Amino acid sequence: MKKEELMRRAIALAVENVRQGGGPFGAVIARNGEIIAEGVNRVTAHNDPTAHAEVQAIRAACEKLSTFDLSDCEIYASCEPCPMCLGAIYWARLHHLFFAATQHDAAEANFDDAFIYREIALPHSFRHLPTEHMTTAEAGEPFRLWNAKTDKVAY
Repeated sequence: MKKEELMRRAIALAVENVRQGGGPFGAVIARNGEIIAEGVNRVTAHNDPTAHAEVQAIRAACEKLSTFDLSDCEIYASCEPCPMCLGAIYWARLHHLFFAATQHDAAEANFDDAFIYREIALPHSFRHLPTEHMTTAEAGEPFRLWNAKTDKVAY
């Protein structure tokens, strides 16, 4: 499939999801023009605030391909990804992101992520969510064990 067809599929998924009572977001993960996985917003259906379309598509693609590394794939999102989804896209190592509607379009429909983008940039003490660094003697132990591990799968 061509890029335009893949984007139209992501948008069609979003439209159909709205018609079925879900959120207005769809995503397609493809490799060499072939659809590997699809996702739609299932936040309210699953009572899961992380069930965004992009995350759903990433989970499905990783399961289908039996890998956490999607560096040979690209993602088509019906809308510019939120901060969480953008982070997931980076962690999945997708090699290209395409999106249709912008974050400004989403904000006009009351899906405004500007607050989160601003909060991320703030020092902990200035965030609206009380955030406190609690250090203990044990805090670094998981990382020490990880670094000493000889059979780890790096990601």
